[in-house]
Amino acid sequence: MFIQQNDNREARELYDQVRVLCWVMTSPQNLQEKAVHVRATWAQRCNKLIFISSVTNDSFPTVGIDVPEGREHLTGKTMKAFQYVFDHHFDDADWFMKADDDTYIFLENLRYFLSGQNKDSPIYFGHHFKASVKQGYFSGGAGYIISKEALKRFGAHGTNASMCRQDGGAEDAEFGQCMQNLGVKVGNSSDRLGRSRFHCFDPATHLMGNYPRWYHIFDAHGGESGRASISDYAISFHYVPPAMMYELEYFTYHLRPYGIHFGNLDLNQEVT
Repeated sequence: MFIQQNDNREARELYDQVRVLCWVMTSPQNLQEKAVHVRATWAQRCNKLIFISSVTNDSFPTVGIDVPEGREHLTGKTMKAFQYVFDHHFDDADWFMKADDDTYIFLENLRYFLSGQNKDSPIYFGHHFKASVKQGYFSGGAGYIISKEALKRFGAHGTNASMCRQDGGAEDAEFGQCMQNLGVKVGNSSDRLGRSRFHCFDPATHLMGNYPRWYHIFDAHGGESGRASISDYAISFHYVPPAMMYELEYFTYHLRPYGIHFGNLDLNQEVT
């Protein structure tokens, strides 16, 4: 049977059914170097898109929050960004995604995964690290996504410094501690074959396994690598420069091997 190559009905249906707000952490100096390329590629598929910076730029646009730039203030940037999203856009989405301006997200795969999750459950998902926080936390670079209930709890208590550190420390670990203190659980995003969906490095690193030593220690799944460890429905990769963003766009949404409609399918492997 002939399969129409451009049949995207399921993706369009999920776009309406699973509403995702994406907020992207950027900076004034990165707007033209990185953020503009995020906006031109994967971010156009978000239901709602917000760029968070330290300075408001109405022409880009970006939302400026009162936090200085620099790694030592990433926690403050994240805390104020989620508070802004809660205050202004709580009703605009069901799930709320944080990403960096060098993160690449496959929104169709994210919605597919979230379609089996409950937005009213206090939960969030991402690339799981097992250090620092009792239940672990999710890599900031790989992007993490919180449920509507998680954002509701954050909106009610996120400015309480005894619950959520307001600045300093490692952003993703501090946000993870905040989530734990608010009763928000880390969720399992592995597919049915145990393969990873969120990734804190670029695709080549996860395929080849050229990880730094710390990664093997902190990764909750022991630093697995290779194609068999990565889900066919991968959601995110980090440290993706602008040129690679356009490569991923091309290979994912435009390149078609003639006569193959489902990729190199192993008929002995479970389809997930």
